[in-house]
Amino acid sequence: MSSETQLGLDHSPSTLQPLLTVTGLVKKFGSFHALDGAGFNVKPGEVLGLIGPNGSGKTTCINVITGLYRPDQGTVLYQGKPIGGLPSHRLARLGINRTFQVPKPFMSLTVRENVEVAQSYGQAGGSADDGLKDIKILLEHLELDRDMNRLAAELTSAQQKMLDLARALATRPKLLCVDELGAGLNPSELSRVAERLRGLAKSGIALLVVEHLMDFVDQVTDRLVVLSAGKDIFSGPLALAARDPQVIEVFLGASDEH
Repeated sequence: MSSETQLGLDHSPSTLQPLLTVTGLVKKFGSFHALDGAGFNVKPGEVLGLIGPNGSGKTTCINVITGLYRPDQGTVLYQGKPIGGLPSHRLARLGINRTFQVPKPFMSLTVRENVEVAQSYGQAGGSADDGLKDIKILLEHLELDRDMNRLAAELTSAQQKMLDLARALATRPKLLCVDELGAGLNPSELSRVAERLRGLAKSGIALLVVEHLMDFVDQVTDRLVVLSAGKDIFSGPLALAARDPQVIEVFLGASDEH
């Protein structure tokens, strides 16, 4: 039995229809358009990378999808139903969760207690004993089992990132948004994280990954969407993105050649 199945994450895709569809998404802060018509979709078992320069709207997009912000225009469909504007705790019960660029665990709680709290917000199912078993398996999978009784405040930054991932997975998501999980990790840690994310995708979870580290993006994603000034300007594999003139201009600036 695979570790992903043991974790209770075997959401094997039964359809090629998108799990999440974003269309014409607009989010304004005053007169500034952080998102200005962005659109894309993610299918079960797919890892979609969301990349772009600083200020392109990547994290804002995740914040809208996961209920931290209300969209000003556009639609967010999950399993074919509109979810734009629903609060985060309701989305967690529907199967949508996320990690944060800067982890935000309950510092005064232990690792195990942090995951238990998160689990209570997730999709219902199973007994209390099953829940405790799932937590143990989850922490073993993320190499946190030896630290389960330590306070979150005592963990390294890399361990806190894994705890953030554990808390998100404890809610049994079908869609997981990952915001710069690789930032600050060393090459060995990045490889292990990439392997875990690929394993989650194989179990059927759809992943939307915001990341700046292109080597990590290459290891993890099936497809990319490139954002620029809140608009999606490219969709496809990294190899094609690296040769796309518009993408090159966005990341490197306009060429001096005429």
